[in-house]
Amino acid sequence: MKATGMIRSLDQLGRIVIPIELRRVLDIEIGDGLEFYSDEKAIVLKKYEPACIFCDNARDIKVYKGKNVCSECYTQLKSQEGK
Repeated sequence: MKATGMIRSLDQLGRIVIPIELRRVLDIEIGDGLEFYSDEKAIVLKKYEPACIFCDNARDIKVYKGKNVCSECYTQLKSQEGK
């Protein structure tokens, strides 16, 4: 991880403001989803981008039975369905 030197405090409701500089660099817009990851000593935020549950491809995502699937995996699933 890379330190930014930026420090923000939590407000009374547990919120923080992500600095505009970081939002611009990471292309985070108002309304974008963020994923939270944690380990014993850190919290990591990542811009949410839906990806295929099989191959992790984030292009041309379709929803198949409630799951995110890329077009290639979707085609394979549909061909397996007929068998």
